[in-house]
Amino acid sequence: MGRPLFYDIIEKPATSCIVTICSVIWFVIQKKSIGYSQVGLSYETAVEGHYWRMITSALSHISVLHLVFNMSALWSLGVVEQLGHIGLGTAYYLHYTLVLVVFSGVLVIGIYHLLIARFKIDYFRRVTAVGYSCVVFGWMTILSVKQPSSKLDLFGLLSLPISFAPFESLIFTSIIVPQASFLGHLSGILVGYAISWGLIGGMNNYWALTMLGWIIVVFVFSLKKSGAYDISFLEIESLSDASLPSVRFIGNGRTLQASAVPLSGVEVV
Repeated sequence: MGRPLFYDIIEKPATSCIVTICSVIWFVIQKKSIGYSQVGLSYETAVEGHYWRMITSALSHISVLHLVFNMSALWSLGVVEQLGHIGLGTAYYLHYTLVLVVFSGVLVIGIYHLLIARFKIDYFRRVTAVGYSCVVFGWMTILSVKQPSSKLDLFGLLSLPISFAPFESLIFTSIIVPQASFLGHLSGILVGYAISWGLIGGMNNYWALTMLGWIIVVFVFSLKKSGAYDISFLEIESLSDASLPSVRFIGNGRTLQASAVPLSGVEVV
């Protein structure tokens, strides 16, 4: 008889929470018949300022098979939380999960922009991505560098050497699931290597909380500005200077407005 699941949940608290959140979101999506276009991230929606989709797309799954595959892989990769003795652990896992969600999303949109602007491949304007795969592939990559002797267990049936898992899974999913986002998965792998090799580092509780705070602010304001969902307590409007954004919190009548700061020698791209 195997070890009770309860002990694994205790040893992988962050992984358990993420699996639960993704599963609940999948249930809500099915219950309310929400489609890819409503929660997914694409180049067009990013250009329109729907930055909130970077979070909703990562946590959303439309098909149950997609959810089960990602959560099964993520559960196996949760071993990162048990490796505090080699500098990993739960805090490391949480810190760099934030990094993987944001940086892999930014990178895939950057790749789309390059393909569209440089190579004139307009197909990528409307490609809509959903799923936690970018983060899963990122953790596969980090673990393959930090703990190459580990194995990736899928569905409790298939076990892959972690050192080959990122690219094996990249090829496998591309063949078995043609709709899978090759560039999205590749972005997760590239960000994973950047973290593993120290190109992206220095995360601690302060920077993680700061990053999380900015994610929440951008999420709420971009969600409100896009008009996709009604946030009744927050209103974005322009005051005397149309170039300056202002924010009003309904109920107390207070309004905030940014001040103009002259910039010298700065190009806004």
